Amino acid sequence: MNGAALPLPQRSRWSQFWVLTKPRVVQLIVFCALIGMLLAIPAVPDGAQMLRIVLAGLGIWMVASAAAAFNCLVEKTIDARMKRTAWRPTARGELPDWQALVFSALLCTAGSALLWVTVNTLTMWLTLATFVGYAVIYTVVLKPMTPQNIVIGGASGAMPPVLGWAAMRGEVGAEALVLFLIIFLWTPPHFWALSLYRIEDYRQSGLPMMPIVHGPRHTAMQAFFYTLVLFAACMLPVALGMSGLFYAAVAAVLCAVFCVYGWYLWRDYSDALARRMFRWSLWHLSGVFAALLIDHYLRIGGLL
Repeated sequence: MNGAALPLPQRSRWSQFWVLTKPRVVQLIVFCALIGMLLAIPAVPDGAQMLRIVLAGLGIWMVASAAAAFNCLVEKTIDARMKRTAWRPTARGELPDWQALVFSALLCTAGSALLWVTVNTLTMWLTLATFVGYAVIYTVVLKPMTPQNIVIGGASGAMPPVLGWAAMRGEVGAEALVLFLIIFLWTPPHFWALSLYRIEDYRQSGLPMMPIVHGPRHTAMQAFFYTLVLFAACMLPVALGMSGLFYAAVAAVLCAVFCVYGWYLWRDYSDALARRMFRWSLWHLSGVFAALLIDHYLRIGGLL
């Protein structure tokens, strides 16, 4: 045997398409949309509502997956320079560009049609606008242009609960906008924590991420500031009567820990701490939305 490196294993074509959809990211998107749907129903869902939830969730999943695939296609050169993303099939050249583009277009078209026919036109248009906001405005325009890309582009990522609410109510209410605000303010500290401990990866990419343009300390300070504002936003459901004491207690603990991470990241930075803060951010968002849902059903059951 010679000492040549073994080639990377070739994945099946279906596996490559699956990777393009960024399953873990889209899973969180659908989860937040589902919470929006369930919160929009003032009682336990009946059979017809459950069917609409399933169809809306499937449609949103398809369009979100299409946006993820388009993102992988547009950023294939950038992905190839970064260890975190170099394994994607578009970055490795495993998947022809035309196949990735057709896959994205078919998913987007099918998902939009499903939402239009089985849910409502408002949800379809909002979901399609989210696709354009993420895949085009954020990926093509904002991301390579400004270190505030995460902040501005975060509007697209914050849309899932609004889509869910619109799917069940046929309108966008104040409650849906509160859910939007929570994710919008959560996005900067979440992604800046990632970019801090992956700073060399992003330096190789050539993207003007905040830690590269303004330095780690400034980025950590900004992340801490956003955790404080996020804390206040997470208390809005209580102030507006959307949630009660159970949610307030859970959200307060989750937000307090996030703020503590932000403070220490600013005052005594380390890659290990940034990594822990990034991981906690995932628990934070999942926990806040799960607490909203549990509180919702506790109140329906008269237990709060």
